[in-house]
Amino acid sequence: MSVTVTGVVKNSPADRAHIQSGDVLLKVNGNEISDVLDYMYYTAEDIIRLVLKRDDKFIMLKLNKSEYDDLGLEFSSFLMDEKQSCSNKCVFCFIDQMPPGMRETLYFKDDDARLSFLQGNYVTLTNLKDKDIDRIIKMRLNINVSVHTTNPELRCKMMNNRFAGEKLKYLKKLTDNGIILNCQLVLCPGINDGEEFKRTLRDLSELMPNISSIAAVPVGITKYREGLFPLRLFTKEEAEKTIGIAEEFQREFLEKFGTRLIFLSDEFYILAERDIPDADYYEGYPQYENGVGMLRSLEDEFSDAFEELSKKKYPPRRVSIATGRLAYGFISELARRVNETIDNVHCDVYAIRNDYFGETITVSGLITAQDIMAQLKDKQLGDELLLPSNMIMRNSDIFLDDYTVSDVEKALNIKVRITENDGRALLEGILGL
Repeated sequence: MSVTVTGVVKNSPADRAHIQSGDVLLKVNGNEISDVLDYMYYTAEDIIRLVLKRDDKFIMLKLNKSEYDDLGLEFSSFLMDEKQSCSNKCVFCFIDQMPPGMRETLYFKDDDARLSFLQGNYVTLTNLKDKDIDRIIKMRLNINVSVHTTNPELRCKMMNNRFAGEKLKYLKKLTDNGIILNCQLVLCPGINDGEEFKRTLRDLSELMPNISSIAAVPVGITKYREGLFPLRLFTKEEAEKTIGIAEEFQREFLEKFGTRLIFLSDEFYILAERDIPDADYYEGYPQYENGVGMLRSLEDEFSDAFEELSKKKYPPRRVSIATGRLAYGFISELARRVNETIDNVHCDVYAIRNDYFGETITVSGLITAQDIMAQLKDKQLGDELLLPSNMIMRNSDIFLDDYTVSDVEKALNIKVRITENDGRALLEGILGL
């Protein structure tokens, strides 16, 4: 295997060694380089021996650098390779139930262990072979795994992959060799909840202490499920039962391992009409990106900032917030505190119904510009409209439906402020800071 250099950072070790764009990197310290993991692992030393090919000539170089410093080579893609796509056809897959006509990249299903280590993506392990697991162990790569169930037959059924059950053996091999795993369970009512949920928690607890955390999230269902496996949403009673199971195991795990280990996403508590647990309950929010404790963190950050900022004087200001239905009650309560305490400042909150994906989708991260524009066009929005940053693509101003922040501003004739998913940032946005 080899990779082509597409650029060299000025004044870097590679630049000082006169490596050029177009050179082909063949080996680092005697090891072939096939992707970014190989590159990062084998270039971590302070003395690097490279084998490159330039046109028809082979070049051997020795570079000295500080340990872990980057060589300064650039490549055509972050992975230095193609992303690995998912080989499963999971009954709950969200991408399979997305509307047609969206940009092509949104339909790509990645299942790449390299992205799990580098970016926190979850992988099912079904793409991996023994040699891949051995490399993970050799490089000491802690990863995130979509388990869903530890029942081999049920896992094959849920993933529509006849190898999904046997790949569970990798969980034990990884943890036996000291690899730390975060695990994810997408719970589907009547399929892998209830007794199957209990079985999964028991089985994963046997891999301790190298399971760092387990997150359980409820299945999401859009209106685009024609011809797909019949699924339904959790009822209030089923959400309460799931919380009860989790709490039973949390008490056991806390006594046995010193951690609750299993955490439920905020959706279960809202469905069950239960209060979100306190911050200590989440043990540092290890599954925050799965929506586990996100609302608790938001409220606590808001409250800390409120203690400081509510004592100051502000010029007259009226703003609006658009959010998904799931968080509407929560955000409304924060706005109420502002309206009742801070003179001259008023905040209105609007729950956006998800017509684009279907009303059963209630999270703010899947709200589109089209729904915002359609549902707020006749509203009195005040001086600014605040939108959470998870509504737009990272490092851009583009919504899921390819409309931009500027499009929303023009349609509603109002300035839009994007606020980070942080309680202090939300309050500062309301106050115009």
